[in-house]
Amino acid sequence: MTSNFKLPPSNFKELLSTDEGKTLEFKQNLSSPRNLLKTLVAFANTAGGRIIIGVADKTREPVGIDNPLDEEERLCNLIADSISPRLVPNVEMTTVDGKTLLVVEVFLSNSRPHYLRSEGSETGVYVRLGSTNRQADRELIGELRRSVEGVAFDELPLPQLSMDDLAIDAIKRAFTGIREIDEQALFTLRLLVREQGKSVPTRGGVLLFGRDRVAQFPDCWVQCGRFIGTDKARIFDHIELEEPLPVMVDSIMLFLKKHAMRGADFSEIRRRDVWNIPLEPLREAVVNALVHADWSQRGGPVRVAFFDDRIEIENPGILPPGLTVEDMRQGVSKIRNPVIARVFRELKLIEQWGSGVPRIFRETAEAGFPEPYLVELGLRVRFVFPLAEALQIAENLDSEPVAQVTAQVTAQVTAQVGAFCREPRSAREIMEMLGLKHWKTFQSNYLNPLLEAGFIERTIPDKPKSRLQKYRLTEKGKHALEGK
Repeated sequence: MTSNFKLPPSNFKELLSTDEGKTLEFKQNLSSPRNLLKTLVAFANTAGGRIIIGVADKTREPVGIDNPLDEEERLCNLIADSISPRLVPNVEMTTVDGKTLLVVEVFLSNSRPHYLRSEGSETGVYVRLGSTNRQADRELIGELRRSVEGVAFDELPLPQLSMDDLAIDAIKRAFTGIREIDEQALFTLRLLVREQGKSVPTRGGVLLFGRDRVAQFPDCWVQCGRFIGTDKARIFDHIELEEPLPVMVDSIMLFLKKHAMRGADFSEIRRRDVWNIPLEPLREAVVNALVHADWSQRGGPVRVAFFDDRIEIENPGILPPGLTVEDMRQGVSKIRNPVIARVFRELKLIEQWGSGVPRIFRETAEAGFPEPYLVELGLRVRFVFPLAEALQIAENLDSEPVAQVTAQVTAQVTAQVGAFCREPRSAREIMEMLGLKHWKTFQSNYLNPLLEAGFIERTIPDKPKSRLQKYRLTEKGKHALEGK
């Protein structure tokens, strides 16, 4: 569709001063139509956008186009011949400072995914990430199709599995004091659905509480790392979490807390001013990453990286179609995983829909920390929290061994385990109390630090691997629990 209108000069000057981004691109002419067509495809598949043709690449001054009516017709023919399914953008001509420009506007399409015919439906699909176009892979193409059909990935059934593939004990622990968990509750929560006369778990059910979740979804885990310096060249400490998704929130926060302490002793850990990272905004960003990750993507888990100058929380998947970073800051929310989101909401891990991201920015500012920012990088979304001051790790690690930092566990875990171990408990009992099922994670990040700190001890110290081994609270642990 073509129209002839005059854009107010003040608005146009303001537009020219805007950086290219997810919904805006400038072109000097139509000499490279393929790149322009890729951008139109990406706009239609992602969040819509506008291309302004006739603007100088470097100066952003309007230079106009020769023979605008002919160029407009050529452009429309190119779009009709090169893009499938059919795409009908709004093409407008405007005159600024005596120069005629073409403005091509594309809206988020209900016929997505669009693709370049010359490249085919499997390799010619593009999405918009920042100011660049990115080729979509098979999983992302599937996500684009589902978003049009109104079908969420985590609502789909897994007919090859049964109710036994859900960790019912973990579900009951998570919902203790909130609701009774029986088979009907599993259907209400959409953890189970009926498929061909059978009760089978949904993908969301397995993602949340699957007994062997990683076998079904190899990238549904979380990687946390503390790096030396400001890049990933040297790693100081790391953990890999494969717990139920709701349990991961506390585990991730414990990792961040451990590396945020300013050398505080145990009695000081509870003081609010010890923390030099924005705890509540970080927690909200962690929840956001777990709930809104595109778990259909392959190639990487949720990652939490702690550097000397910042913390990055990154999840697989681009923003849902139609959503921009600015939308998120304004509180606009699109739920990618309704099953996961509902469980997190019932567990009080989400307060209210759409409030999370605005609250992150507000509470970070109120706490006096630098403003965080969101970026789409590759096929992932990254939340970056710059630190108010650098938190450096000693270069000479021999003078500050890893065990010294690892032993500084937070009051939360010590209190939980310590109170539980007033009576001798087995490792299995402690793991179940914490909601953990992976021995390596429990041993390296919970058990060993508490033993090294002297808060608990073995009941059979000369046989640490005895099958009868249990753990009990020490006098030091008792004093810590009593705030002494």
